[in-house]
Amino acid sequence: MSLPPNRFVGETRDLPPALEEARLEITALAKGYGLDFFDTVFVMCTWEEINMLAAYEGFPVRYPHWRWGMEYLRMQKSYEYGLHKIYEMVINTNPSYAYLLDNNLPVDQKLVMAHVLGHVDFFKNNLWFSSTNRKMLDEMANHAARMRRHMDKYGESTVEKFVDLCLSLDNLIDPFASHINRHKQSAQQSMLTQPQEPDLSAPKIKANDYMDRHINPPEFIEAQRDKRLSDELRMQRVPERPERDVLGFLLQHADLRHWQRDVLGMIREEALYFAPQGQTKIMNEGWATFWHTRMMTRDILSDGEVVDYCDHHSGTVLQQPGQLNPYKMGVELFRHIEQRWDRGQFGRDWLDCESEDERRRWDTGAGLGKDKVFSVRQTHNDVTFLDTFLTADFCREQGFFTTKKDSRTGKWIIDSREFAAVKKQLLSHLASRGTPRVYVVDGNHNRRAELRLHHRHDGLDIQLEWAEQVLGNLARVWSRPVHLETLVDGEPVLLSHDGSKLSRGVPSEDAIDAAAEAAAKTAGQSAGGGSP
Repeated sequence: MSLPPNRFVGETRDLPPALEEARLEITALAKGYGLDFFDTVFVMCTWEEINMLAAYEGFPVRYPHWRWGMEYLRMQKSYEYGLHKIYEMVINTNPSYAYLLDNNLPVDQKLVMAHVLGHVDFFKNNLWFSSTNRKMLDEMANHAARMRRHMDKYGESTVEKFVDLCLSLDNLIDPFASHINRHKQSAQQSMLTQPQEPDLSAPKIKANDYMDRHINPPEFIEAQRDKRLSDELRMQRVPERPERDVLGFLLQHADLRHWQRDVLGMIREEALYFAPQGQTKIMNEGWATFWHTRMMTRDILSDGEVVDYCDHHSGTVLQQPGQLNPYKMGVELFRHIEQRWDRGQFGRDWLDCESEDERRRWDTGAGLGKDKVFSVRQTHNDVTFLDTFLTADFCREQGFFTTKKDSRTGKWIIDSREFAAVKKQLLSHLASRGTPRVYVVDGNHNRRAELRLHHRHDGLDIQLEWAEQVLGNLARVWSRPVHLETLVDGEPVLLSHDGSKLSRGVPSEDAIDAAAEAAAKTAGQSAGGGSP
């Protein structure tokens, strides 16, 4: 299916005079509050265009693929039936581009502008976005052009099938790859395609024939041979340590044609570009909501716009039962931090205070709230944000609790309101983002160039029906069998796929222990923080 023409790409579509005046006012207000953002271009779009942009994940030009059309159809039907409405969209580039729906109310457009400038300030200043490509708009267009050249040369169907394989693996990246250098310089060469026999000779002390068996005991020589074999096999292992960036490993070591390596590289580059947005969803949306709320209620709203604003804003921060609304969580926690630092509710004296009444009245007049929220915005991601600043008082005020499924009725019930349990569940959910941590532990498994993976089980199970498809696609990209060590119902299982079918076995205990220990040492833990 073809999407609507990108008539606005490359064009300058001026805002109506009233909105242009509002944009200038809101931009000046945001700078006055201390926000620091890239130049932001606002583009008016019809509902068809904004749905197309949403299908393309915010970029007006993407490489050709059937999934964009499918996503556009889904959004088009949803919009026509009144199930969703996109108020705004903004992309992390310099300059930044934001899209406004042309049939929104004027108050909605002003809300969106204020919200967008909060996002752009976050994109520019948050350290987790510091390594992202600010020219990704051009890069996406380059990807589209390169993909079309490959399709023209090798056939649309052939390239599209390989893109399907890569897209099924695009979450198997190291989300911290842009911030942590995990690789040391090494002269070690890959032996994946042509494994060499190790040198089994053991050093011997020169001796006469009749003394040789006494000076070089056979059992000692045999032990030396075993040690050398072990050392040689260890040196031949690629990677030298568990590698979380599975796509990066495939890109470097898989037996791919030139065009396939180029396609895989594009998919990985785009996955890494979007990774910080997943790592900072709560903070990013909370920060933008924090500032649009402040600017709208203090400076922008007219008397006749208050009701419409409250109606639409309340829908944005509505907390549905059993769901985590990042807008609500983020804005409330930023307000909580600002209030605490304004009242001096931090430091050793505050932490040592055990009187609830005294803590409730605590106010030293410190007035450090604004500086603190800007500092938090700069350095944290969602995990460290909640780990450092989530407090028992905040959880109690917001009414947080954990749930579990009742084994007798099958219904979800409240499990605990304890702060420790709530915080643990929130951090567990945010740390994984629903994606199991899978590491490449051996690219020369059994010395047959087979790929062995290890699932670092931290409470998130592998879904077997998905594992079969993903491992099958991995085997097709790797061109050799792929093995995954994991736990199923608490028992160690080795899932293997040769590209045609999935089989199950039991991994050796030594292999499980070694992989788990190595993965634990090399896993880039993002959670840190400290005392709030």
